[in-house]
Amino acid sequence: MVHPIFSVLISKPELVMEHVAGYASLMRDEASTVGLVVAKRAVAWCVALFGLLVFLILTGVAAMLAALHGAFHWMLIVAPGIALAVAIGGWTVARQRLPEKAFTELKAQLDADAQALRAIGARS
Repeated sequence: MVHPIFSVLISKPELVMEHVAGYASLMRDEASTVGLVVAKRAVAWCVALFGLLVFLILTGVAAMLAALHGAFHWMLIVAPGIALAVAIGGWTVARQRLPEKAFTELKAQLDADAQALRAIGARS
């Protein structure tokens, strides 16, 4: 006995190709939405790391200037503080979670197709 899916594959390949094209379209639509979130997080991580690096450099420079001149100036705190604020802002954006509903339509379609195939297999 040949499974009914094979007879459809042989007799009507255009239906299968149409179905696969539908899957590809659904995957592309859902991946573009998630892709924007992933790209945003990647940029935020870069901003956080760059801000932290600038903070460390400016803190070292401020410490050397304070030691050299022996006097405190408010700018020795503000300059590294701005870089630290940028790093913290990037870190908070980068730590946001991915959407939980990512690829739910694709999963639902795969489940529906699997159930249909099980039903066809049970009939034959």
